[in-house]
Amino acid sequence: MIDPRHQQRIITIQNLYAASFYDRPVTLPHQTDRLTVKVGTKTKAIDQLINRYAPRFPIAKIAKIDLAILRLAIYELKFNRGTPKKVVINEAVELAKELGGERSYKFVNGVLAKIIQ
Repeated sequence: MIDPRHQQRIITIQNLYAASFYDRPVTLPHQTDRLTVKVGTKTKAIDQLINRYAPRFPIAKIAKIDLAILRLAIYELKFNRGTPKKVVINEAVELAKELGGERSYKFVNGVLAKIIQ
């Protein structure tokens, strides 16, 4: 059985991924996920952190699924501090392994590790 928090994160990542194809804030008509909306309100601040800690990887060049995972994890680390940092990073790495490309988890882990230092 899948942990409900893990399942919620998958839904949020799917919504963030879908929203990344539009050039506007997260307002998908089918969206019922509050966490997606909360992350969407902080996208500019989150993207600034990504640009700062992964300067060799412009936002437009990051795989959309990796970007969605990073945005959720950074939101949890910086704006919703209820979950321990190690748990957030571990969950993001697991999601990157599950949903991303072959090296996604290394990229996600590296960016998040720099952010929490």
